[in-house]
Amino acid sequence: MARTKGTVGVVGLGIMGGSFARNLTAAGWRVIGHDIDPKACRAAKRAGVTIAKDIGDLAAKVPVIVTSLPHPDALQDTVAAIAAAKLKPRVLVEASTFTLDDKLAAERALRQAGHTMLDCPISGTGAQAKVKDIVVYASGDPRTIRKLKPMFAGFSRGVHDLGAFGNGSRMKYVANLLVAIHNVASAEAMVLGMKAGLDPKAIFDTVKTGAGNSRVFELRGPMMVAARYDDATMKIKVWEKDMAVIGDFAKALGCPTPLFTATEAIYDKALANGFGMQDTAAVCAVLEQLAGVTRKQRK
Repeated sequence: MARTKGTVGVVGLGIMGGSFARNLTAAGWRVIGHDIDPKACRAAKRAGVTIAKDIGDLAAKVPVIVTSLPHPDALQDTVAAIAAAKLKPRVLVEASTFTLDDKLAAERALRQAGHTMLDCPISGTGAQAKVKDIVVYASGDPRTIRKLKPMFAGFSRGVHDLGAFGNGSRMKYVANLLVAIHNVASAEAMVLGMKAGLDPKAIFDTVKTGAGNSRVFELRGPMMVAARYDDATMKIKVWEKDMAVIGDFAKALGCPTPLFTATEAIYDKALANGFGMQDTAAVCAVLEQLAGVTRKQRK
């Protein structure tokens, strides 16, 4: 049996967490995972991940736990289960996008139980996570971050140590603000081109070679060209949660965000029009409707 680089736990085996688990396994780590969704567990197990019966069982078997969760209640439940297990010190790497208050509350609870928590949200989409094209915005204890760099390298292309706990989330809000704007701007440009009679693929191929290009345009443009949004790398329903977190953070600071705020209505309309479980690139379909663009039927 091949020697592993170490053992890591992953709680939350969805789009992002599932990619963490699979990439860590492929990189030579022994991964123990848990998710309340049996389908996610089955997919991870097929990739070589050992599935724990519950969070306490997982925490008892691993020194480091990475969490990628859909809502703060799930984080609270995870932290409570780890604290209740009364284990030797563990490290929890929290990779979700939540409010600072939610993360700080989790950190306090774990610290009181003798554990260490890092705030480590991710920059990148689900599609990027599949191929390790993501960056970790790490914050918290610097010695722990340094120690975990080999583990981060197992599922990302880079890690930034941003200092005090919470700075990872602050930086993620900045990055996601830009993603929100770039995504809608990409759709707006695509729809303008289509309304003018240009071929969607020609728009994408031409724009990505020039000054108007962005990573978001490169990632979401192909979905807009194909008008297919089912293979979601970020579901609009989940993105709405992230949007609310960023908006509330900016308001609390008294910082105006006119462009970000302008995109909110487009995402809201996408959710209202039934695109909640589809990729955020589906804002293109919303703008097509508003522009009266009718595409030719695909053969």
